[in-house]
Amino acid sequence: MTSGQPLPQDRQPALTIAQVAERTGLSHDTLRYYEKAGLIERVGRTTGNQRRYDAADLAWLEFLLRLRETGMSIADMQRFAELRAQGDTSVADRLAMLREHRAELAERIRALRRNAAALDDKIDHYERLLHEERPGTDDRP
Repeated sequence: MTSGQPLPQDRQPALTIAQVAERTGLSHDTLRYYEKAGLIERVGRTTGNQRRYDAADLAWLEFLLRLRETGMSIADMQRFAELRAQGDTSVADRLAMLREHRAELAERIRALRRNAAALDDKIDHYERLLHEERPGTDDRP
């Protein structure tokens, strides 16, 4: 939906902003911000000017959430949304963006694994210290 104009009665999408907020975990304000920032195209409206989201809007929002959760910046998400709006002519650019983002994500995952291993080593070290016999203690019954 790109027009933001009221939809014909037979094409009314089923999801209100409250329903989309509940399904995505985004607040009403965030959904409005995403529209204002160009992350989502202007959604359809009822004749009463209430937002109505369709399945395609919801699928796009879910993908945006994945981009956000994997650390993509709002600016890069906006750039990706702009490319998406250009249609098939931007497929190569979108693919390049996603490949670059995936490579950055893979490096962050490797770093997190290294950090988790270091934490595990330190936890093991402290657990051994706690379980060692302390000098001056008598473990006999």
